[in-house]
Amino acid sequence: MSGHIIVLHRWRDQHAHYEDYLDHGTHRVSYVTTELGMSSVPSSAAATRVVPATDDLDAVRQAVTGLSARFGAPRRVVALNEGDLDTAALVREWLGCAGQTPGQLARFRDKLVMNQVAEAAGIPAPAFADAPDETAVREFADTHGWPVIVKPRRGTASRGVVRLDSAADLPLLHRAPPEPRLVQQFCADEIFHIDGLWTGDRLGPWRASRYVSTCVDFAEGHTLGSVEVDDPELLGPLGEFTARLAGALSSQPWVFHLEAFVGTSPERSPVIRFLEAGCRVGGAEIPFVWREVHGVDLMRAAADIQLGRRPELPVPSRWRTGGWLLVPSPVPAPCRVISWDLPGPLGSGEGPYASVIPTVGQVIPRVGGYEHVGARFRFRGDSSSDVEKAVAATAARFRLECEPDMPFLVGGGRTVRGSNR
Repeated sequence: MSGHIIVLHRWRDQHAHYEDYLDHGTHRVSYVTTELGMSSVPSSAAATRVVPATDDLDAVRQAVTGLSARFGAPRRVVALNEGDLDTAALVREWLGCAGQTPGQLARFRDKLVMNQVAEAAGIPAPAFADAPDETAVREFADTHGWPVIVKPRRGTASRGVVRLDSAADLPLLHRAPPEPRLVQQFCADEIFHIDGLWTGDRLGPWRASRYVSTCVDFAEGHTLGSVEVDDPELLGPLGEFTARLAGALSSQPWVFHLEAFVGTSPERSPVIRFLEAGCRVGGAEIPFVWREVHGVDLMRAAADIQLGRRPELPVPSRWRTGGWLLVPSPVPAPCRVISWDLPGPLGSGEGPYASVIPTVGQVIPRVGGYEHVGARFRFRGDSSSDVEKAVAATAARFRLECEPDMPFLVGGGRTVRGSNR
């Protein structure tokens, strides 16, 4: 055996193919996971410890302490889900093993720090500031105008993002527990996400996609979709922007999930402004679309980096176009699926090539992120237009009915159309 490696893992689905990235026969690979994640832990794992949540620091500390006592201090700690990056960095610090530390991670997790780094590099972005209290938000709005966006500095999946249209909305800030926040000038431009690999001095494989709806809309109960961009006049500026930003955030290899506002100047040229960045593979269906449509496993590159290896990914000679659609549950989770329906597509290519729909009677758990939702769909085609039509057609046809999974509630089922907005 060449050493002990600990993996923090929370997905139920096959987002990451750990046995492809790491020889479980050569290494003693142990897992810290949840009840939901147990089903996708490789059977070749040296050991598994179940915790209530992989961001429960006390439970994780107890689990990794026990695993270290059994197999020795880990050489590396791997965490591929955004929600586990902070925990993994702390575990490395506790155990004194190599890898990304909390300080090194800050520019990818703390939205204030990442905006400061981008600003110092001259990357265009909406105005921003720390938002420790109402007074700071009001003073920011007095300078930059309403509306403003206030968000947690370390939030994920648009958790806790609030739009304030005037000073009268400031009390909305008290609806959530206090935590460090950022205030940002509102931008009405479309939001794109850009995913890929920065090799340390240039872009490796990358793709840009336009959101259909927004992550904030999804958090409020609307569908969320994404379609990859095939317009060369837009891809050129997006590539230049991505390379500048990726290099500004790190001179080392990293897998990125970036978000940017994309508008149009009076001269009809693209205007691109930074929104935020994550040092990890994008969420939702992004890892699946990359593997299934493009034949590239971004998770492998992310794992290689965390294992201290230099990532190497192929660049397809011809890119197809991918996309995805998420439908929220019609009632808050936990909820039980009563029925669902997706009539066949009207024409060739108008349906998803893959879908994840809970079975009737299944309970959708109350878990953050984009895995445990009402339904997930993946698409591929020869153009952005084709994929967007398929996304829209599926959203319009899909129906899902759920009821609260509460023993004291009877009835109360509700139906959602995928295209509800």
